[in-house]
Amino acid sequence: MASPIIRMQQVHKRYGRNGVEVHALRGVDLAINNAEFVAVLGPSGSGKSTLMNIIGCLDLPDTGAYHLNGEDVTALTEDTLARVRNEAIGFIFQSFNLLPRTSALENVTTPMIYAGIGKQERQRRGQALLGNLGLADRMHHFPIQLSGGEQQRVAIARAVANHPRILLADEPTGNLDTTTGDEVMNILEALNQNDGVTVIVITHAPEVAGRAHRRLVMQDGTFKI
Repeated sequence: MASPIIRMQQVHKRYGRNGVEVHALRGVDLAINNAEFVAVLGPSGSGKSTLMNIIGCLDLPDTGAYHLNGEDVTALTEDTLARVRNEAIGFIFQSFNLLPRTSALENVTTPMIYAGIGKQERQRRGQALLGNLGLADRMHHFPIQLSGGEQQRVAIARAVANHPRILLADEPTGNLDTTTGDEVMNILEALNQNDGVTVIVITHAPEVAGRAHRRLVMQDGTFKI
């Protein structure tokens, strides 16, 4: 049986805030297999965002082990971590996080620059991604000219531009109406089912979590059993 693409063992993370120590993660154990679709639920302050930051190599555990695709993340250099974030993991955020002064197409092609992909291939791939997401006639528009649903689709195209094996989505439907949010979830499901992308969704919404294969509930920095 293949090893999990994500494995955490007894991961702890603490932060100091205003002179007070916050124990954000308390001995988290987690295993996620390749091509799974997992939802992580929990109230604010339960540790969901900290968990996502560590899975996405934006932060490191204080103690415990985190292996990504069999590799010890804590042993990687900053340059290697940056490459992992750009090429192996795609990020989707509730607030879209698009570059405001660049077009939809430029937003999608930017991660490819850092991956060393040539301009012609960047343009071809970016146009294809936006076309597949129904944005062929919007690719030269700026984010302010796009609806919330269109911005989120641009964000998804950007997240998958470098063919990541893992997609992390933090409240991806949080700023969208029900119909548009459902369309976004359809896209994530298709990426999981058709392309074999491992999808991890952080959410407060039961209807979003219900689309996942597996649901994990966080409380007080660990998973409820």
